[in-house]
Amino acid sequence: MDSESGQQPKRPAKLFSGGERPYDPEDLVMVQGMEPTPERLEKARQLIEKEGPQVIERYLP
Repeated sequence: MDSESGQQPKRPAKLFSGGERPYDPEDLVMVQGMEPTPERLEKARQLIEKEGPQVIERYLP
């Protein structure tokens, strides 16, 4: 039996970092563990614009 089974949650398969492909504000909101809302998407868009595409890296392992 695999000793790590059930110990760590699976990572969502549809999250990507800026280094792998371009991402959008929805990706940034989701990687923060929140549901996308118009307000959160706008804040994420502004954060990407201000800090650049590498901003997503602070939320990824």
